[in-house]
Amino acid sequence: MSNWDTCGIEVSAKELVVRLRRQAALEPLRNFTNTPAGHAILRRHLRRAGRGVRVCLEASGLYGLDLALALSAQEGLEVMVANPRAVRHFATALMQRSKNDQIDAGVLEEFAARMPFQPWTRPAPAALALHALARRLGELVQMQTAEKNRQPAAELSQAMPAAIRRDLARSLRAQERAIERLTREARKRIAQEPALTERFALLDSVPGIAETSAVQLLAELAVLAPELEARQWVAYAGLDPREYSSGTSVHKKVRISKAGNQHLRRALYMPALVAVQQDPHLRAFYQRLLARGKFKMQALVAVMRKLLHAFHGMFKTHQPYDGAKLFQLKPTPAQEVPLALVAS
Repeated sequence: MSNWDTCGIEVSAKELVVRLRRQAALEPLRNFTNTPAGHAILRRHLRRAGRGVRVCLEASGLYGLDLALALSAQEGLEVMVANPRAVRHFATALMQRSKNDQIDAGVLEEFAARMPFQPWTRPAPAALALHALARRLGELVQMQTAEKNRQPAAELSQAMPAAIRRDLARSLRAQERAIERLTREARKRIAQEPALTERFALLDSVPGIAETSAVQLLAELAVLAPELEARQWVAYAGLDPREYSSGTSVHKKVRISKAGNQHLRRALYMPALVAVQQDPHLRAFYQRLLARGKFKMQALVAVMRKLLHAFHGMFKTHQPYDGAKLFQLKPTPAQEVPLALVAS
């Protein structure tokens, strides 16, 4: 018999639903508040019997991150942060068709008990601070984009009161100042940590990645376990292709899983869009996919995957971006076609 008890926790913004199995006996479901005080009570509850407990929860953004940090600091507790897609497939294998917080907590407990346990790697404090700053930066950029989209209509509409136009202008100025402040703070945090400084410089060497994108990408990648491979980064971002076919009659279009970090996907989108214009290698790769009949968005997602592979290789080898390692341009005699036209 294992010396570890197992626990599954379904995390939401305000509440934690906990399913605990002690010495092969299931205990009744318990609910705890998702607050620092609730985390402390949960830690005491899990360690009440003096036995080690392996806890499984899903990667659910900041709510789950705070809980994982609180539990992993407690001696005798091991934490696994599972990929939501893996948990969903596991629930399907258990023939679990219904879904609510209580059922999900039970599925996570079964996952901890039956699947290979992969302990969560606690990120460095500097990486966690940068992660929180970048998430807030992302929210501000989204709000700023929404306000900018409203501004042209407000300027053109005669029915729009001048007070609304002034309010939009004030809102945009306030958001711009907040973005500048948080960007400076993020850069200060990066400068304090040599590893983050190096990785920021490597990201900055990629065509299409400016300061804001580099901060957001670095923040999402800095909290990942160092042993993950490039393909695991792709799966974490939800950019891995998902096939749906059965027999000879059911063949749906291959789509990305989206069962991953939407913030990382969003941070990759604009750099990929700019890279296919500025980097000849990625542009040639993008155009080849279009020539093979891929839709523009499919080709762009493939570029996003390429960039993730590039980042992984750059971080591992400590080398700046080299597009030739991602896609080789076809050799063309210089006297026949100028090199500048090869990328167009």
